[in-house]
Amino acid sequence: MKEKTQKNVQTAFVGEAKAYFRLLAYADKAAEEGNQQIALLFRAIAEAERVHATRNLNLLKDMIVKDTDTNLEASFEREKSISTNEYPDFLKDAEDDGENAAAIVFSQARDAEEYHAKLYERAIFQSMKKDVNAYQVCQVCGYVTDKKAPKKCPVCGAPKEKFKTVAPEMVG
Repeated sequence: MKEKTQKNVQTAFVGEAKAYFRLLAYADKAAEEGNQQIALLFRAIAEAERVHATRNLNLLKDMIVKDTDTNLEASFEREKSISTNEYPDFLKDAEDDGENAAAIVFSQARDAEEYHAKLYERAIFQSMKKDVNAYQVCQVCGYVTDKKAPKKCPVCGAPKEKFKTVAPEMVG
């Protein structure tokens, strides 16, 4: 793919992915306000935006999706970088601005990303249990564990009920 088109496809992917999540938030707000028809419309358009994002990603796959070892290493490096570089900067700016809610989100995301990096690192060095049947994902902060959901999330303190199971039947 030529450079200009590749850049446009990447931009389109990011825009469509953002639209998907934004429209789901709009749908939730419409439902909260009792407007089920508009909520349904937002969810339908969100699904269309997900299709668009997926199609754009498929155009980029050969350029960004490599073999599993390379993908693991790249994911590990990204998690390390964001937890040690980006989120600390975001957190400092939020604290400087007195934006406590954003500071909490950034702090918890930074901490969860560190756990993600550890999981990737274990996979890279093949020190993961061979029999991981499911992961538990905190729906508040994004912490992930390959063990049972803890009574309280170690990052944000959310109760066990806030964890979602990601199991093999949910993947490909």
